[in-house]
Amino acid sequence: RGGKTLVGAINDGFRRAWTSIRDSNISTLITAGILFWLGESSVKGFALTLGLGVIVSMFSAIIISRTLLKGLESTKVAKVRWLFGVRS
Repeated sequence: RGGKTLVGAINDGFRRAWTSIRDSNISTLITAGILFWLGESSVKGFALTLGLGVIVSMFSAIIISRTLLKGLESTKVAKVRWLFGVRS
């Protein structure tokens, strides 16, 4: 929309999505911290796994996805506009 380049659209999409991603992951990490603090051994294990999963998920959602999408720009796939929801 608005004549943006593919990289511009990727950057804009990540910028707009970042607040939602950050807020949801922070609230989940707070919940995992409370569970770890108040829970018994099995609940502490779950809280630790949940927290690590959220951190890894946030890293992959932001860093890896953005890098792969930006790297896609220089390939032939980037020329296939309908894959990105662009209507001719």
